[in-house]
Amino acid sequence: MKQPFSLLSPLLVILGISLVGISGYMYIEHYNFIDALYMTVISITTAGYTEVRPLSPTGRLFTVFLLVSSFTTFAYALALITQYIASGELSHYFKQRKMANQIDTLANHVILCGLGRSGQEAAITLRQHKVPFIVIEQNEERIRSYESKDASLLYVIGSATEDETLLKAGIKRAKALLTALPTDADNVFIVLSARSLNDKLTIISRASHYSSQSKLRKAGANNVVMPDKIGGAHMASIVSRPDIMEFLDYLTGNAENGSIMDVKEINKLAKDYRGLPLQQLIDDQLAEGLIVAIRTASGFLVTPEPDLLLQADMKLFFLHQASARSSSVLADRVN
Repeated sequence: MKQPFSLLSPLLVILGISLVGISGYMYIEHYNFIDALYMTVISITTAGYTEVRPLSPTGRLFTVFLLVSSFTTFAYALALITQYIASGELSHYFKQRKMANQIDTLANHVILCGLGRSGQEAAITLRQHKVPFIVIEQNEERIRSYESKDASLLYVIGSATEDETLLKAGIKRAKALLTALPTDADNVFIVLSARSLNDKLTIISRASHYSSQSKLRKAGANNVVMPDKIGGAHMASIVSRPDIMEFLDYLTGNAENGSIMDVKEINKLAKDYRGLPLQQLIDDQLAEGLIVAIRTASGFLVTPEPDLLLQADMKLFFLHQASARSSSVLADRVN
């Protein structure tokens, strides 16, 4: 993180003047350090208090030099410090330091590269699902604009194509990286860099052209998303299958009610269900709703049978028990 040079410079000026004054009085007048410091302070601040003892002619000339040389420089340095504090730069600096400390302690998080239209939508969804994430963005104005809507945003200002920036975002501790830059070449470069820094990372990249999909996968992307393709297909599906699309939006949280679907991994449940039938888990009500599918190593099982034996690598897809509000919303839509 950059140091506050606008504050450091005037402080160095004041320190330099003070050292010159202290050294001069100690050498010329043979003052001890305290007396020399006292004379320097009353001189450069023009306070005009009583001298420690009468000055020699040489000491008076030195005092004249100190007064003349320090008056404008000290006043200028003091004005810079006041401006720095009043403009909010000091509070911004401490905020940046606090953010850097938060980023350093974050683990198992998501890194979002780019805060354009696609990136902002991804950030909103990650926040809704309470997934910790860090944004990498070059455009400070874009960061400030989004920060006004999300004050808790964690970000690193810089280019995601540089390894140093990715390391600042904690890529070695991250679980996933989303790159949503508008240029496919930049996304390919980011994927290559990210994969070399963390070979266990889940990487999802945006692509603008069909020809870029294979390049991004070869570079190390686990998934490639084409917003234009998805958007066009979604619009066509709303026309051809409006009820199904509305229901899917309702399940996944793209509608205003929020998501009612969730996923649980068998090996992360509090009780060990490996080798037990699905009915046992249903009876214990750990699924917290209706199980609609199970993902296995070979694919998906929709509406699984209750006697299915559970395995460690399985994932449960279930619907939350509908609240009164959710039920009424769904009923209104069906009617």
